[in-house]
Amino acid sequence: MNSAQITILVILLSTMVLFFWGRWRHDMVAGAALLACVLTGLLPAEQAFEGFSHPAVVTVALVLVLSKGLQNSGAVDGLTRVLLPTQAGPTLSIAALTATGAALSAFMNNVGALALLMPVAIQMAQRQQIAPGKVLMPLSFGTILGGMTTLIGTPSNLIVSGFRKSNGHSGFNMFDFTPVGLTVAVVGIAFVTLIGWRLVPGRKQASGGSFDSGAYITEARVAEDSKADGMTLREVEEALGSDDVQVLGLIRNSVRVSRPNPRRRTRVGDILLLEAEAETLTKALSGLGLKLEEASATIEEKAKAEEKKEEQKKQVQSKKEQKNDSAEELSAKAEVNVESDATVASADKKPDEDSPSDINDDLVLMELAVLPNSSLLGRNALGIQLRSRHGINLLAISRQGGRSVKRLRAQAFRAGDLLMMQGAPEAIAEFAASYGCVPLAERDLSISNKKQALLATAIMAGSVLVAALGWLPAAVAFAAGVLVSMVVRTVPARQVYNAVDWPVIVLLGALIPVAEVMESTGTAGLIADFLLHSVAQGHAVVALVLILVVTMNLSDLMNNAATAAVMCPIAIGTASQLGVSMDPFLMAVAVGSSCAFLTPIGHQNNTLILGPGGFRFGDYWRLGLPVDVLVILVAIPMLLWVWPL
Repeated sequence: MNSAQITILVILLSTMVLFFWGRWRHDMVAGAALLACVLTGLLPAEQAFEGFSHPAVVTVALVLVLSKGLQNSGAVDGLTRVLLPTQAGPTLSIAALTATGAALSAFMNNVGALALLMPVAIQMAQRQQIAPGKVLMPLSFGTILGGMTTLIGTPSNLIVSGFRKSNGHSGFNMFDFTPVGLTVAVVGIAFVTLIGWRLVPGRKQASGGSFDSGAYITEARVAEDSKADGMTLREVEEALGSDDVQVLGLIRNSVRVSRPNPRRRTRVGDILLLEAEAETLTKALSGLGLKLEEASATIEEKAKAEEKKEEQKKQVQSKKEQKNDSAEELSAKAEVNVESDATVASADKKPDEDSPSDINDDLVLMELAVLPNSSLLGRNALGIQLRSRHGINLLAISRQGGRSVKRLRAQAFRAGDLLMMQGAPEAIAEFAASYGCVPLAERDLSISNKKQALLATAIMAGSVLVAALGWLPAAVAFAAGVLVSMVVRTVPARQVYNAVDWPVIVLLGALIPVAEVMESTGTAGLIADFLLHSVAQGHAVVALVLILVVTMNLSDLMNNAATAAVMCPIAIGTASQLGVSMDPFLMAVAVGSSCAFLTPIGHQNNTLILGPGGFRFGDYWRLGLPVDVLVILVAIPMLLWVWPL
């Protein structure tokens, strides 16, 4: 082993450790790995960014834009209304929903397919009176399985095709993945929908209008007429129901007290940081007369707003007396200033001519799930000016895997968070679309455009057909589709760049050169030689199983595209050492990198259902492990039959 091989192994292992750790985003880690290769002399500086021009990277970005067209036009909503049964038992309903998700993810982004169907899944769980997780996990697994059936179904398939092309062969065609991928997907979905969904932990039975989304953390103010005034915190918990509600902290005079003494007595104006289940939150607040802090202005804010308003009125009156001809203009300016101040104090505050009753009639409560690629990640309600810019109140946050005692408005959002929002339906819908969130309530405001839906479907189908028939390279065919989408406005020009998942693009563009360094330095061949002689002992079938299993395990901890980029050189090196075709080994990488079923971090879809399903980290293996075993048992014979050694 020479110094170059040792260096790239150290870089690769460090990269994988950072991926597993999850402290930094995948694109940051990939960029650091690329930079390390350049600084150590393993990769010429002029070749550092050639990965960004790789056809696989370009195709991924273009497919994401076309997927946006399907979402915008309501094409998928219309499809679900046709395909999903309204009068059926849980097994048939879950089977229809999961199969629909798998079919969609074969031709559009997996996360997009899941995001579109999540509200349908929640409603289905409510209708069937089952825990939402029993519907959401099969749906997530189905969309992951569906992605492995076509070239564009998942970025990892495009990466695999790119590596085949870079090794002196043509890339895989659109449906080369279908014989193996479709067989695995059908068997996997059949198991998940007929048997597997019963293995999913049901934290709580869904009922009526809610679901088990985990505990929300919210802020409640002790009002003047509150029964909690003068009670100790222990008495407050007992009155609220200690099993359902917990006091995490107390804020008094802008000073936060974490883990407050249970014997501390509350006062009017205190803010209690509470943890409660969504369905018990309203009951708990009304029982003691507590008010959600973010739903209305604080006492001090209201007083300041009223004082400012009176001052502005006096100024207006004075100006009227001095100059009558400009009175209306000055009054308008004053009213604007007053309204601006009041809006900062409370998102519910409207101009004086609107009565409170009229305003409240327009407000709704809606739960939103934060997508893994949301622009909210790392930001907070205060930073994005949620009240003043969007007219929305953040009432509570539900987060799995940890809790925070920070002020609600100062908590940084994370992927999978559930946000309880209050505001006008239009404002919440616009906010969710702009920032990458999924509304978990019925989407009454989602109006499909039949003409645009047909256009978006035709553009996607035409692009797939042109690429499948080989008339144009996939990247060119989808680029033409994107251009047509912009012209007919199924994807407005202003949304094109927002539709691209840029962290994934950076991840792919950075890791492709790193993977090529593994091959150019002989490191991939060295690893392949070790696997062959120490584990497989020269048996091609054993080596194929080993490549599949290792790839599956890595995909549970790493991004699937990163897993494919790391494993493809090893698969090619293994095939070369054995003197057999590389195709079955590359297909094994394609299948394995799409099988992230054991953890919530291996695939974005698993992360997305973490909060709405009320899941814990260890819940995924209960269904994921049987699915993994089933995939191995089905995939290996199919690989050997369709892609002979």
